[in-house]
Amino acid sequence: MLETDFTRNRKQSFHSTIVFMINFLTKSLSVEIANFISFIKYNMPGASINGITKSAFVQYRKKIKPEVFKSLSDSLIEEFYTDNDASIKLWNGFRLLAIDGSRLVLPDTQELESIYGRTKNQSETGVVQARISVLYDVLNRFVLDGVLAPLSTGESVLALNHLVFAKANDLIIYDRGYPSFNLIYEHFEKGVDFLIRVKADFSNLTREFYQSGLQSAIARMQPGKNIKLSDKPYSKNAFKEVRLVRVELPDGEIEILITSLFDSKKYPVSLFKELYFLRWGVETFYDELKNKIKIEHFSGYSEHCILQDFYAALFVSNVQSLIVGDINDELAKESTKYQYQYKVNSNLSYGFLKDRIILLFFSEKDMNEIVSELKALFKKHTIPIRPNRRFERDTDKYRKRGKPKLLKNNKNTF
Repeated sequence: MLETDFTRNRKQSFHSTIVFMINFLTKSLSVEIANFISFIKYNMPGASINGITKSAFVQYRKKIKPEVFKSLSDSLIEEFYTDNDASIKLWNGFRLLAIDGSRLVLPDTQELESIYGRTKNQSETGVVQARISVLYDVLNRFVLDGVLAPLSTGESVLALNHLVFAKANDLIIYDRGYPSFNLIYEHFEKGVDFLIRVKADFSNLTREFYQSGLQSAIARMQPGKNIKLSDKPYSKNAFKEVRLVRVELPDGEIEILITSLFDSKKYPVSLFKELYFLRWGVETFYDELKNKIKIEHFSGYSEHCILQDFYAALFVSNVQSLIVGDINDELAKESTKYQYQYKVNSNLSYGFLKDRIILLFFSEKDMNEIVSELKALFKKHTIPIRPNRRFERDTDKYRKRGKPKLLKNNKNTF
């Protein structure tokens, strides 16, 4: 954005453009603009918002860097973690984070294909997709860092980039797609603790541990024999001590975990099953991003628009987490009255945020009053948390070409 942009007294301001862009743009832009104007006229009669057109919006959004929404999200997160110790959820003194990746289906254009790449399964045409990776606080439900990258960029590379945003007293959990000596080395160099799930045959070290029958052991980990080391700050003789932990699942399957939590008295083997399961929070985030925020319903076709929508979605997710987190804490305290503990229905909460987020950031009304009204609305729509529920995982569902079924308990909310 240039210094001269948005300096004239136009009917569509920088502020109104930003607010419009975070208001879940999943429909036709013409419909969204008409609804936006109608909502403001009805709820904020004094606001001058006439004259916004689809053409004007398309021109104005070109002047706005996608990083604006990332900056807004960073400010919100910094505010939450500053002087707010009573509200910050920790695990044994650690801020519990997870790094995980997924893929987003993008509009099928030559520009986006050239930048992000195309995948093919059974069909010859395939789909244009981008790789997404996030650093996620699984207890407080905030995205600390998110990136959209070409498919050619490996998840491990993106994970190392996320480490810039981690700090001491963070514990990062990874699934089986991430383990490597280099990742572990970088964690030790930065002083950030980790927990990584690995396959039993990941290396000779894990094979020997698996066959030993031990529940826990301290061992030396070294770089793989065929790993390129010319661009690394260590040699083939380098090593790092790690702790190996065996976890048995209810179905008898054995999981092997690698961690930097060495103290077996402070962190006994019995803790690790539940600890690793907490990583599921990042999977829940991806479900909300794709199925509730509907990130893949992009409002434009250029890379600029895609990145705007991506960072705007992460910001909205963090806004929702900030509001819902307080309510869920209140519901947890009230759980002794009921058979189950209750939580806010996340699908409905995003639906209620539609348009009301305009009031939150555009109205002259006191923001605390608007947040209180939202909380009261969210609290009326809660669902029980039923412990120990298990679902069969359909590992082939993402290969199917048909549209997913719309479940009765997951209707569209906007």
